[in-house]
Amino acid sequence: MRSGGGAAAARDWRGRNRALRFLLIAFCFAFISVMLVLPLCQVLWKAFEFGVAPFWRSVSDQYAIKALHLSLLTTALAVACNTSFGICAAWALTRFSFRGKGLLITLIDVPFAVSPVIAGLVFIMTFGRLGWAYPFLSEHDIKVVFAVPGLVLATIFVTFPFVAREIIPVLTARGTDEEEAAVLMGAGLLQTFRRVTFPHIRWALLYGVILCTARAMGEFGAVSVVSGHLRGRTNTLPLHIEILFREYHTLESFSCAAILVAAAVLILVARNVVEGVSRKDADYYVR
Repeated sequence: MRSGGGAAAARDWRGRNRALRFLLIAFCFAFISVMLVLPLCQVLWKAFEFGVAPFWRSVSDQYAIKALHLSLLTTALAVACNTSFGICAAWALTRFSFRGKGLLITLIDVPFAVSPVIAGLVFIMTFGRLGWAYPFLSEHDIKVVFAVPGLVLATIFVTFPFVAREIIPVLTARGTDEEEAAVLMGAGLLQTFRRVTFPHIRWALLYGVILCTARAMGEFGAVSVVSGHLRGRTNTLPLHIEILFREYHTLESFSCAAILVAAAVLILVARNVVEGVSRKDADYYVR
């Protein structure tokens, strides 16, 4: 009797669980469709509403091209800096013991807690006319705010946790046994990193770079504060889109926004590819 009652209870639970699963999946798809898919489709529809020719004229405008070039330059420099920092920080935090380790980990997470607008204001108050560094910069004719260096610094600030935060868990989980064995066998630090550490973190590193690139390409708040909105000089693509929309150039703004949507889709595809390859690689090492 107990066995029959248990089987009936299990079938009843599976039935209720099947309905709950269906409701949860339907809710997730509905929410994502309303909040993400439909707005993106609206952007693409507005961009191509009058055909390909108007879209091409909008994105081939000299200011749009300069804004795209500046976005790519800023993203490349920020990703390069954050990649170098992320590798060094992750290696230091997981392979060495020192005072202030907890403080360093906390500082790495600061950009997640600070508004990008506040981050931009920090650089204004540091390198602007009221900042403590302005006399030195003015004397040596160095421009930071309202110039490309300010855009790069602001982008670095809001994106630098991504690479480090992807690598740290991987290095922590791997431990130090293999690296210590390599050192005992006579390998130097760089050789140990290249041949032992890097193969284990390469997919986490690439994943962090992809996330950092996505965040840098779409950054608006911090960059808006330090840019000065100088058209053709300090306007990245998101800032250029915002200016076009404020001036009621709807077609042009949505056309440029479509470029960011395409970049987001490519980054999403790259992320999924990296996830799939990293899983296969992990399964290979497990076997």
